[in-house]
Amino acid sequence: MLPHSKLDLILRRHEEVSARLSEGPDAATFVALSRELSDTDALVTVIRAHRDKQAELDGVLSMLAEPALDDEMRALAEGERAEATEALASLETEIRLALLPKDAADAKSAILEIRAGTGGDEAALFAGDLFRMYSRYADLHRWKVDVLSVSEGTAGGYKEIVAEVQGAGVFAKLKFESGVHRVQRVPNTETQGRIHTSAATVAVLPEAEEVDVALPDADVKIDTMRAQGAGGQHVNKTESAIRLTHLPTGIVVFMQEERSQHRNRQKAFAVLRSRIFDLQRQKLDDERSADRKAQVGSGDRSERIRTYNFPQGRLTDHRINLTLYKLDKVIAGEALDEVVDALTTEHQAAQLAAAEGGV
Repeated sequence: MLPHSKLDLILRRHEEVSARLSEGPDAATFVALSRELSDTDALVTVIRAHRDKQAELDGVLSMLAEPALDDEMRALAEGERAEATEALASLETEIRLALLPKDAADAKSAILEIRAGTGGDEAALFAGDLFRMYSRYADLHRWKVDVLSVSEGTAGGYKEIVAEVQGAGVFAKLKFESGVHRVQRVPNTETQGRIHTSAATVAVLPEAEEVDVALPDADVKIDTMRAQGAGGQHVNKTESAIRLTHLPTGIVVFMQEERSQHRNRQKAFAVLRSRIFDLQRQKLDDERSADRKAQVGSGDRSERIRTYNFPQGRLTDHRINLTLYKLDKVIAGEALDEVVDALTTEHQAAQLAAAEGGV
């Protein structure tokens, strides 16, 4: 059963906010009320559609209760009843999903971190493949990708790459990508055609703003140094690299990609805030759930979540037992939405089950 009294309150509040907006309030109030109205518009539309469909079904049931109804009209009414019942069930599910507690981080941009795991050069190449997959996926969604730091592999790819992915709802789409991604394929250097297995770790963190994470000066140790590695004479002469150490947690962020110390400092603080914010969120999740590994969105970085089998063209997501034989399209970012949407649906189903079970 739907919580109809709660739905009544939502409809009443929506009407009140609409009425207040029409009165022309001051600028700050107008912005706040407009945001509230926007947040509930979709839900209100579904609630009204559900009630209209319920009224339609009630009318059909009244017609079917008439003893004098002829056979032809009864058959027509039975068809309408089946159609209305199915539509009501779908609308009810939409309402239940809309009423679930929202993850405040879903609307945020994200920090994407990919690190080569076991497998040496092949793992670094795979990390490069994963970064290109997410970059192409971002392009398809018109998100902006900005590389924050990178450590290249000796044979190509990346030992580690950290990027900012900016756009509306990025974290909601990418948050289930965190974990160990395993690849099975024949490396170019393999002369006997043997399949090698290697891995890369992906971490997706909601991008935190200053309001999300307080960083008192006393909590952060800032070191400046000369950048290391390629870059010509410049890296040996200018102390543009920044290392931040968050003393309460021990989190360390090193940034040297930009020539400007100021830009490296900005990027380093952005990553540090996001890592601390992610740590805080994980602690809250631990407190809410005794068994986070049973959840799709556990965020456990050590969990093997997916296998990319190139010889068979197969992708398997182990959390939801999803197998797709279109690896080429997934790795190109084109079919990644099929995996993301399946994970989101499974997560929502688990949330609904927990809510209905009173958990």
